[in-house]
Amino acid sequence: MSSTTMAPQARFRLEPATVRRLLGLAVLLLWEVLPRAGLIPALFLPPLTETLGALVHHAGEYAHHLLFSLYAIGIAMGVACGIGIGAGLLVGSVAPLRQSVQPVASGLYAVPLVILYPLFTAWFGIGPQSKIVFASLYGLLPCFLGTMAGVQTIDRHYITVARSLRASRLQLLTRVLLPAAIPTVLSAFRIGGALVIVGIVVAEMLTSTEGIGYLITRNRTLLNSPRVFAGILLVVALVIGFDALVRLLERRTRHWRFSTRSADAVA
Repeated sequence: MSSTTMAPQARFRLEPATVRRLLGLAVLLLWEVLPRAGLIPALFLPPLTETLGALVHHAGEYAHHLLFSLYAIGIAMGVACGIGIGAGLLVGSVAPLRQSVQPVASGLYAVPLVILYPLFTAWFGIGPQSKIVFASLYGLLPCFLGTMAGVQTIDRHYITVARSLRASRLQLLTRVLLPAAIPTVLSAFRIGGALVIVGIVVAEMLTSTEGIGYLITRNRTLLNSPRVFAGILLVVALVIGFDALVRLLERRTRHWRFSTRSADAVA
């Protein structure tokens, strides 16, 4: 019996990125087809082409309100993530302070902060100040708690060595704790930044005369579904763009994580 060489069977495998693209295309296709076929009322979900047409036709108006929202988002994100990450590094590195603050911060995080927004409008008015304060607080707590949790997972040898070399508190925070905790810090930044975007849009929907949230609410009142979903598309684009920025930061700081793992292996 002659021996034959059996060729290995090729296995068809889709990469995760390809699966995500196919799912995205399927959602867009269904968005266009279902309202056109009458399976979903156009008032509840207008066709994708009508939504994009409204966005293009009123591009100037959407651009104006988008810039207003981006201004508030930028300030709130700087406050929330800057203070949250900095305070998380500081509090997480001091055990007595961490044990006192962490239960309080965790309890506040469980409170739906949107119920406090009327207080912010009474204190800061209905302008951008109240929205920035609200969104900053909305995104600060997850940044703070996530960073503080990341500091607790750092190998204590790093801190011991830094102190033996007489590193200052600032050097300890910026050159030891932050690089070692960078994966958790970026995860906290992703959650906190996304909540800042949501907080600004929600605040604009409640009380505002400018911003993407205001446009969504105004067109919803007018039952103009294509323009409502055009605003929703812009909000989704903001969140996706922010997530892409965080992924870029993760790639740029990958060498920090590799160097930390190498140090662990040597130790």
